[in-house]
Amino acid sequence: MDNSKLFVFLLCLIAQFCFSFSVSDQVNSFQSVPDLEKSMYIAIDGYPCVRLLNLSGEIGCSNPGRANIVAPVARFKIANKLAEPSALLVSMDQFEDLFARLSNDADFSMHVVGVLVESGSQLQNSLKGFSPDRKFPQAEFAPYKSGNFEWNPTGSGLMWKAYNFPVFLLSNSSTLALQEVALRNEKRTKSYTVDVADFDLVMQTTKSGTRDSESCLREQTCLPLGGYSVWSALPPIITSSSKKAKPTILTVASMDATSFFRDKSVGADSPISGLISLLAVVDSLSRVDGLGDLDKQLVFAVFTGEAWGYLGSRRFLLELDQHSDAVSGLDLALIEKVLEIGSVGKGSAPDDNTFFAHSTRESATSGTLNALKDALVSLKTQSIKISRASKSNPGLPPSSLMTFLKKNPETSGVVLEDFDAVFTNKFYHSHLDDLSNINSSAIVAAASVVARSLYILASDKKEISNSVLNSININASLVEELVGCLLSCEPGLTCELVNRYIAPSTSCPNNYVGVVLGEPSSQPYLGNVGDVSRFVWNFLADKTAIPSKNVSSACPKGCSGNGEMCVKAETDGKGVCVISTTRYVPAYSTRLKYDTDTWEVLPHNSSDTMGEADPVWTESNWDTIRLRVYTVQDSRYDHLILLLGITITLLSYIIIVISKAFITKALKRD
Repeated sequence: MDNSKLFVFLLCLIAQFCFSFSVSDQVNSFQSVPDLEKSMYIAIDGYPCVRLLNLSGEIGCSNPGRANIVAPVARFKIANKLAEPSALLVSMDQFEDLFARLSNDADFSMHVVGVLVESGSQLQNSLKGFSPDRKFPQAEFAPYKSGNFEWNPTGSGLMWKAYNFPVFLLSNSSTLALQEVALRNEKRTKSYTVDVADFDLVMQTTKSGTRDSESCLREQTCLPLGGYSVWSALPPIITSSSKKAKPTILTVASMDATSFFRDKSVGADSPISGLISLLAVVDSLSRVDGLGDLDKQLVFAVFTGEAWGYLGSRRFLLELDQHSDAVSGLDLALIEKVLEIGSVGKGSAPDDNTFFAHSTRESATSGTLNALKDALVSLKTQSIKISRASKSNPGLPPSSLMTFLKKNPETSGVVLEDFDAVFTNKFYHSHLDDLSNINSSAIVAAASVVARSLYILASDKKEISNSVLNSININASLVEELVGCLLSCEPGLTCELVNRYIAPSTSCPNNYVGVVLGEPSSQPYLGNVGDVSRFVWNFLADKTAIPSKNVSSACPKGCSGNGEMCVKAETDGKGVCVISTTRYVPAYSTRLKYDTDTWEVLPHNSSDTMGEADPVWTESNWDTIRLRVYTVQDSRYDHLILLLGITITLLSYIIIVISKAFITKALKRD
């Protein structure tokens, strides 16, 4: 009996030593549960396709239910068959092939539960084109009937369909990681482990069953698409002045882009090249003396939400009808001409920049077209050409000017574009419309023509000296700086120019319109206004401003004089008081009304010519969006382990019973 007690004591001592060693080793390896998670899970950087809704249904992507999607990663091959639910890794050149097969092969689509899209540098050089938008974008808003015309021949329409599985665009580093994961899974034959992707893309509209904009707004599971447009007058409009208001020359551009992937919407050529051109024009004209003595008033407007039913321009016109504070100083009846700067970043070469003037009616726009030609002559260059768009075109290309023409068919308007009958941008409304897709010299060329054209138009046929026109020049360095700030992550929005005006929330610009936060207002809480909108407001307010006499007062509270406002307040908390007519205009559907923290869909108003076609776009809320990869054991191996466990348990029980009987018998014998 003494020997048996000693044996039991030694066993306990060894077990305690082993346990202490094991715990000590674990403590040294993992300081916390997050450390353990990091060793098990690989977080994947990516850009999701999210769920959007309208009055008739849904588009975009979402997990099909309330739970995460977990599936092994497999590379997509044109001819492969899937034996189990899989997350497919696909290259950009096979992206459209994959979605075509998903539409045509029901058995194949049943096994696809997620899609991972590879990134890469200079993909534009290897692709003939990629545009997930339609061949005639927003044809329902066109002021003419020619829906079969193809402005965008590379358009596939993929972004306008609903997908009940998650789709992520991978970052460059994550692409390499997922390629290794897919390769490991391909090589496994007798392995008992598999690498899986875990998609957390659960949308609140899916969870609550609200499948259209009206129901999700009512249940507060979504928010309307929208943001804030900006307009500014050069020189400022003094509303208390006794002088008679002048006719207005309105120059417009857009600042929002879109793509299949929400947070990868750069829109370098379409439309940000036009925005940069407009900002350069304002900078150029702001250095010209005597603008206040001209016969016409120059006004510049930058709209957002144009990619989603022309939200910005339509709301702008509605605010003008209602004479709201957001457009104080403007009169719709006095807008004489509209000049839109569209996509102007695709100059074929530094010495060959050809632009096309798309106009509403030849008789109504002859003045603008002549001004463009006169401006071109004054530049004395062979590297810039302005051509009238082909008469065989059905009408205006997709543009904000369509909104003005729908409002008033007699509108005199011209859109300046880098294409005639077909988009030169083969990556229209895709994540590939990035910095590499434009030529900054083309933006400078377009701005040079527009700046001088506007001065000619504002002079209203008066004789203009060559010295004045020759003094209107575009700052090419500013254009280069704006390109780096608004179209790349380095330096991105942390560039010196942007930081001179605002404190950006992120460095990488994303020109997706976003959603309307809080109550729409002409003086919004700046935390609800996007970085680009705030920068544009401050830039325009600064460039179009007259210095205030009230230099000693604290800003912004002290900027209480007529027309005074505070610029650059975000940078140092102080800012500068200036006299400027620069305002925010809320941009959201004209069929929506905000009332006590809720949104209501209004019935169609017959006076709103575009309201009937308005889809009323909203974006689903979500808790988290996450993608990670980890290794799991094959289910067959799990079943084998379970069977072995049950077998060992039964054998152990039998051994214990036999041993107990044997020991009992032995003790009785003693």
